[in-house]
Amino acid sequence: MDKRSSGGDFHVLAVANQKGGVGKTTTAINLGTALAAIDQPTLVIDLDAQGNASTGLGLPEGERNVSTYDVLAGAAALEQAMVETSIPNLYLAPSTRDLAGLEPEISSAPNRAYFLRDAIMSLKASQEERGSEPQIRYVLVDCPPSLNILTVNAMAAADSVLVPVQCEFFALEGITQLKDTIDFVRSSLNPSLEIHGVVLTMHDPRTKLADEVASEVRNFFGDKVYNTMIPRNVRVAEAPSHGKPILLYDQKSAGSKAYIQLAAEIIDREQSASAA
Repeated sequence: MDKRSSGGDFHVLAVANQKGGVGKTTTAINLGTALAAIDQPTLVIDLDAQGNASTGLGLPEGERNVSTYDVLAGAAALEQAMVETSIPNLYLAPSTRDLAGLEPEISSAPNRAYFLRDAIMSLKASQEERGSEPQIRYVLVDCPPSLNILTVNAMAAADSVLVPVQCEFFALEGITQLKDTIDFVRSSLNPSLEIHGVVLTMHDPRTKLADEVASEVRNFFGDKVYNTMIPRNVRVAEAPSHGKPILLYDQKSAGSKAYIQLAAEIIDREQSASAA
């Protein structure tokens, strides 16, 4: 039974693909920034022990005093882990390497798949009760590049899944396994879970391969694929090493413009779904 409240403008998206190097963390960081830039207060939850989303948003490991490990281990509330980033309206719940050891610690807990869901719902309830600011509108969960208990927690907590797929050879490798995991979570943990959309990343219009892969992905996922494609862009790749999203590192770059377009497209889909 899905115990989440179905209230108002509060959307939880799990950014997931067990294949590494597809632009998953880059998408979580920059989509979060783009949503924040268009007045949608957003929380990025870093659920990867590598902590790349935390680093990419400018938070050094030594300053992650309360982390998603603490939240999932039951030692802290999600609200305690939240920190402001340098981007107005964008918040981060950082991760640390401790997260890598969480699975054996919670493996015997009967509700282990719902720890993140419960933490997010507590945050939502707290905001509504106090009428506090910010009123988070979007929660983006950056999942690890594997289908483990952390990814299952993200999907059990999410309204939908956003799947980044790179425009490279073997792009669809492992996608069937990801869909099987989504189906499993839907049937056993979260009946309302669906694929919100598929975003094509690292697209290079100069190559025939990129167009072929894009066509193949669209044939596989149909209208779930967003119209916006994220270009292969040196500036997008450079930005995380400076602890900045692309919108701060180079606002005029093609990658920055693409993430703004993707944010607008996601909001349009949400509004269309609400009106249906």
